[in-house]
Amino acid sequence: MENLEKYLKYYFLEDYLFDDVHKNFQKRGHLTPEEFFAIVIWKRNASRTKILNGIKKTGRTIREITSKISTAKTREQRLNALLSPKISGIHIAFASAILTVCYPNDFTVADYRAYASLKDFGEEVSGNPTISTSAYFEYLDKCKKLAHRYNLSLRNFDRILWAKDFYEGKNGLRYLVVGLT
Repeated sequence: MENLEKYLKYYFLEDYLFDDVHKNFQKRGHLTPEEFFAIVIWKRNASRTKILNGIKKTGRTIREITSKISTAKTREQRLNALLSPKISGIHIAFASAILTVCYPNDFTVADYRAYASLKDFGEEVSGNPTISTSAYFEYLDKCKKLAHRYNLSLRNFDRILWAKDFYEGKNGLRYLVVGLT
């Protein structure tokens, strides 16, 4: 077997997505099916079959779907390119993950963990950003503002929000190990 190291990119999936896949999308203006599903698996592996079947049912290609993202002029149009026409399994959370890889300075992932942590920064969103597009854009704007305030990239701020809930949130790591010392 030659070139075994080519598989390492999948072990460090987030690095692959935000380096190679991001650059490929910027250069080509679309994602390949492999790149698209690497994002889906990174966001939530359990949803890959539902999304695969949803795409097959539409008769559209990954190239067709993701090309609409790069030709869209506004952030609302980019999100809508993934949400309409409806593809079973793709909702705001997945669309935001795809857009975050393609445009990491303009989008952030809508995730229940990150959303829960935002409250700890004194910010509230009027609605659930994983369900409502207006709530998602409100959430996104607040994340951008806080990332700027803390001198962080939007991507790193998103990571911090997610990790804070993973550690301190309901059933978080911090509470799991209480009493084990």
